[in-house]
Amino acid sequence: MSRREEAELILSPWQVMQIIEHARVARPYEACGILGGRDARVEQIYPLPNAEASGYPVTNRYLAEPQAQLDAMLTIEERGWHVVGIYHSHPDAPAYPSPIDVAMAAYPSAVYIIVSLADDEDPVLGGFRIRDGEVEEVAIVIEDRQRVES
Repeated sequence: MSRREEAELILSPWQVMQIIEHARVARPYEACGILGGRDARVEQIYPLPNAEASGYPVTNRYLAEPQAQLDAMLTIEERGWHVVGIYHSHPDAPAYPSPIDVAMAAYPSAVYIIVSLADDEDPVLGGFRIRDGEVEEVAIVIEDRQRVES
């Protein structure tokens, strides 16, 4: 396993709050975004428009708007980071990849974060690596970055 393919993904409490808020605002549709960073640490969240977020009935899937996704990925590359994760929400389903999520997973080295709003009072985040149709859980570590580095 390379350094970029750690068994965990590290986010700050503020980043977790941003992802959850994006999911809430996007309801009834799924929210989506990219996570840029180094190794297993998320440095920046890039919320993206969901190209599938229109019309009725509401679809249970997401597709990042292509130009916004490209812009985010170019910014990540310019900063010397990598796409360490991709997130999306499940407004009414558990924080586990659906068959559509597994079929659409195109970044085997990224951690897929799914935020479930099935219980709005208690959102749940799940972390997964999806490779060749196989789902592996990845720990999401919430770490306060206010600490002093020595």
